Amino acid sequence: PVLAICMCLIIAHGAAEEKIGKELIKSICKNRGNDELCMQVLSSDPDSDHADLQELALISLKAAASNASGILNDCKRMIDNQDLEPKIQQGLADCKENLLDAEGQIQDAVASILNNDKLDAQVWLKAALAAIDTCDDSIPGDDDVLSRKSVSFRQLCNIAVAINKAMLAART
Repeated sequence: PVLAICMCLIIAHGAAEEKIGKELIKSICKNRGNDELCMQVLSSDPDSDHADLQELALISLKAAASNASGILNDCKRMIDNQDLEPKIQQGLADCKENLLDAEGQIQDAVASILNNDKLDAQVWLKAALAAIDTCDDSIPGDDDVLSRKSVSFRQLCNIAVAINKAMLAART
């Protein structure tokens, strides 16, 4: 009986690894709370039809990096607005620094995934999420444009975290 259970686990584990493309995307995105965004992002790349976990992680990180760049551009534009209170301008300047950090941490996560270092990738993703939290905290109020846009960044990073966790689980 123990051998049969082990064989079933090995077969089930192998079947999970064999999923690619749309089937894999559906299994990653189900029950995420942001299924629609997850499906949209992971399906957006022309190669996603045949993508494995690593390729899907890179697709989600590319989207997160693009989102962070957009937020950073908005932040830079807002800093130049002379009508803003000094407190808000300082918050935007602090936020800009944190966004630059988040962009770097996303790139470090990409490098870690490409080097097959999933544990390091997880650390960099968590650091990027912490950076965007710090950015949000540096701007008074929670109804500003950057706070609303940072929600998407968090969701994109969390998709990458979920994929990275799946890669870690597949490795064991």
